[in-house]
Amino acid sequence: MEGLLDAFIAFIRAERGLSGKTVDAYAADLTVYFEDLRARGVLAAERVKQEDVSEHLKRLGQRGLSRRSQARHLAAIRGFHRFLIAEKLAEKDPTEDLDTPRSARKLPSFLTLEEVEQLLAAPDERHPAGQRDKAMLELLYATGLRVSELCSLGINDVQLGAGYLVAKGKGSKERVVPVGRMAVEKVQEYLAGPRQFLLGKKESRALFVTPRGGPFTRMGFWKLLKRYALKAGIRKPISPHKLRHSFATHLVERGADLRAVQAMLGHADLATTQIYTHVNSARLRAVYDEHHPRSDTVARPPPRPKRRPQSPRSET
Repeated sequence: MEGLLDAFIAFIRAERGLSGKTVDAYAADLTVYFEDLRARGVLAAERVKQEDVSEHLKRLGQRGLSRRSQARHLAAIRGFHRFLIAEKLAEKDPTEDLDTPRSARKLPSFLTLEEVEQLLAAPDERHPAGQRDKAMLELLYATGLRVSELCSLGINDVQLGAGYLVAKGKGSKERVVPVGRMAVEKVQEYLAGPRQFLLGKKESRALFVTPRGGPFTRMGFWKLLKRYALKAGIRKPISPHKLRHSFATHLVERGADLRAVQAMLGHADLATTQIYTHVNSARLRAVYDEHHPRSDTVARPPPRPKRRPQSPRSET
């Protein structure tokens, strides 16, 4: 099978245009695969059966490989056998009915409502920079924007009178996102004077600016956020994306429709947004286990009550 491996590697390098690292990874994965096949007495590629591939994946798991690594191994194996069929070197694909190992998605980390309030109260609004920072934090939590989307906002992208903004997401896709009253007020206060004070005689199309006249950067905002988190007494790791997770989690907790949250976050796939339902269920379970006197005898938490979806700071 080593000769077939050389032909397959040449194919993916020339025809599929895969990177050198990916090609090397496929070659290494298939080498391990062939070793396992030989150990099972399978010496010809056309004699490989589905159970041989399944047993190989099982052994990878026993060796401590993560599900993500197992999935990469299967991608290499599947590509190899499909290549054999295309070249008429085999008739059946032993991976055809195998499911790709899925790694368990890590639940997103987020701030509690109390932590959010402490963070948003941290900027000193007696100074223009503090008013800008307050507006940025309020807007980020009110909309769930990515930090890159926040920093790229232009003056014309926010329609404060109508209570919405236009965000430019991945792939330059635009989406309309509602903005709560508190965030609207803080951005209006920033635009009323502090923004031009920071710019001096300079001009800029960016909504959030630095004294140098340029737009706020992602790294600049990350440093700003870390500083305010320390001031607010928040000791857990902090990042702009954690505010995005907090926005989504708090909406879902209050009964927001997942499709609506998906649209606001700019997720292409609803499955990405569904992680926040798992966060909510996990929190319910933790609260139930902590407070119910007989929680150890109950298999599942009580159903979530239906409530009107509302952003925690949409009207406050």
